[in-house]
Amino acid sequence: MTALPPTGLSVSPRELLERVATQLSAVVLGKTQQVKLAVTCIAARGHLLLEDVPGVGKTTLAEGLARAFSLSYARIQFTADLLPSDILGAQIFHQARGSFEFRPGPLFHHVVLADELNRAPPRTQSALLEAMGQGQVSLDGVTHPLPRPFVVVATQNPVDLSGTYPLPDSQLDRFLVRLSLGHLSPELEAELVQSRRTDPIATMKAAATGHELEALQAAADQVRVDPEIAQYAVRLAGATRNHAEIERGASTRAVLALVAAARAHALWDARDFVTPGDVRALLTPALAHRMMLKSALQGTFSRDEAGLLLEEIAKKTPAPR
Repeated sequence: MTALPPTGLSVSPRELLERVATQLSAVVLGKTQQVKLAVTCIAARGHLLLEDVPGVGKTTLAEGLARAFSLSYARIQFTADLLPSDILGAQIFHQARGSFEFRPGPLFHHVVLADELNRAPPRTQSALLEAMGQGQVSLDGVTHPLPRPFVVVATQNPVDLSGTYPLPDSQLDRFLVRLSLGHLSPELEAELVQSRRTDPIATMKAAATGHELEALQAAADQVRVDPEIAQYAVRLAGATRNHAEIERGASTRAVLALVAAARAHALWDARDFVTPGDVRALLTPALAHRMMLKSALQGTFSRDEAGLLLEEIAKKTPAPR
């Protein structure tokens, strides 16, 4: 195992990741793997999509991420009548000065929860594209930079629920990782019902600072990807493009996202290089939401099906030693 280079952190990247995950796991019970992947996504400078039915802890995870890293936080409730200006902000005429001034919207925070993103119409959804892709907002010919780090954590209800609009491919492609929390086990659910009397987020303590998160992201950027690993990721993506059950496979941007997430995942093992195991660990979270299956054309598509196909591809694709 190779030691990581100096990062400017007072602890190792691995220790920081574990400290954050421990704090989050105390409020998001029974979801250790999902918490680890969510923190990995943030360390890779990515945006996170949480897709599940209401009431399983998606909002708790989003706010917990902000508190764990001591970041400013805003929640935007997406509804059918929400306008782009309600998110981005607007130019307001200042009567005393006789001029317009920009009044930032709730998007100008470090962590933004786009709650029930697919309840808003496509025009409002698309207002996030520039912000998520470039970390800025352009209004009336003026570009306004967003705070750094900047993370969008979006929640999405299953598309079969009433009042939802499917997210366009361009919007889905902006999310590095897609996760589903699922229901708790009966034992943990009973424990939660018995013990919880107050909002756990209200008493949650920060595990890191925004500066430490930026140092963590810089450490992930330095993780080495050997040519054989890059070729392995490309082979996996190529297999999705030639699969009989997949209408549209992973794009080049999707491969870049997969490798970026794998870099951050390597930090959990205190490595400065990516292994095939890192790539496989992020294969479904990073690619499943970016693919279109032929079953989708018949109205029977599910993310679970996409995940199963990716597992099948991973088993058939030889990994480098």
